[in-house]
Amino acid sequence: MQEKQKKSGDLFSQIWTIPNVLTFIRVLLIPVFAYLYSTATVENKRMLWAVAVLFVSGLTDFLDGKIARRFNQVSPLGKIFDPVADKLTQITIAIMLFFRFLHAESSAMRAFSWVFLIFLLKELVMVVGGAVMLSKGIRPGAAEIFGKAATFVFYAVMLVIIAFGPEIGAVTMYYPDFVLPESVVMILVVISALLTVGAFASYMPETYRQFKEYWANNDKKNSK
Repeated sequence: MQEKQKKSGDLFSQIWTIPNVLTFIRVLLIPVFAYLYSTATVENKRMLWAVAVLFVSGLTDFLDGKIARRFNQVSPLGKIFDPVADKLTQITIAIMLFFRFLHAESSAMRAFSWVFLIFLLKELVMVVGGAVMLSKGIRPGAAEIFGKAATFVFYAVMLVIIAFGPEIGAVTMYYPDFVLPESVVMILVVISALLTVGAFASYMPETYRQFKEYWANNDKKNSK
């Protein structure tokens, strides 16, 4: 019991750091983006605001890690809170784009909508898996370079699509000449999806090692 309390105390030490505040802001921006994007029309220009919110969200994701490492503000809570914020953001974006593509006029875009379920499934599995690990006192590992690269590409691709995508682009609502071809949009999404699957696979060896160590420690305790 004392060991669990100690771990809990360590987790909630150094809460009020700049990186953690930026991560908290990113979480608050999730419902703002969802509302703006889902209610956007040509008349109310909310799609442009949705793009701006998504850009700020991505910027906070970039800055919090940089600041944490540069000013030695890496905290136990931040190591968990930051990836959770990323996953909630990515789940929201994937859901929004899935429905946008599903209800597009283009049959090709409607057929392509299922690809966004790859992002959704991966993030849901990691959120549930992370919750299970925390419930057992196992701290999920921090994002590796592959995971960070996949997250960066995801933000970049989705921002480009939401800004310049056919039928759904914020900029192309008002300037049709800037629209990206459907084939380019699909290629970008597939690249991001492949990186996402690769990043997911890269977490598996370390996750397996942590669970194996947890089971071994439990077996030792039960055998005493």
